[in-house]
Amino acid sequence: MLALREGIVVNASLLNVEGLRKYFEVRRGFFGKREYIRAVDGVSLTLNKGEAISIVGESGCGKTTLGKTILRLYEPTDGRIIFASKNVTHLSWKELKWYRRETGLVQQDPFGALPSFMTVKRILEEPLIIHGVKDRRERDKRVYKALEQVKLTPVEDFIGKYPHMLSGGQQQRLVIARAIILEPKLIIA
Repeated sequence: MLALREGIVVNASLLNVEGLRKYFEVRRGFFGKREYIRAVDGVSLTLNKGEAISIVGESGCGKTTLGKTILRLYEPTDGRIIFASKNVTHLSWKELKWYRRETGLVQQDPFGALPSFMTVKRILEEPLIIHGVKDRRERDKRVYKALEQVKLTPVEDFIGKYPHMLSGGQQQRLVIARAIILEPKLIIA
């Protein structure tokens, strides 16, 4: 909590996760009983504005599943996700558009995350188009800015390339550019 002048108190937290669970159902045979893999089991955390947090653990312990569940790429089994004082745990698909605008994901495998049939420019324009940036000049400006921020310069050398034409490091920087192009409040990497 932040205390401001005149006794007004404002919550400084950006993200509150309370008892988050994500279980995946697995069946054993056609008539087999249902069993579950507990990928995320009761995670709670708070992230305040301006902070960074690291989730560390062994391979396969649920770090990626936790991130994808927080971003609502997976439906939580249980728990609550509060983002910017709004409960986003069970938003409808329509309501999720707002949340997706405010959050970004840097995927682990850049080659698998980037559509091979799109140019660098189109990959970066897509989230802008989805979120209503209709003016081509504004989209171009944001695409150039994002590429400059991740040091894919000179921009003209990259704008027309396809992902397979980039090195692994350049692909990773493109994934980061896509994550930041909407200027999200939360990035999960």
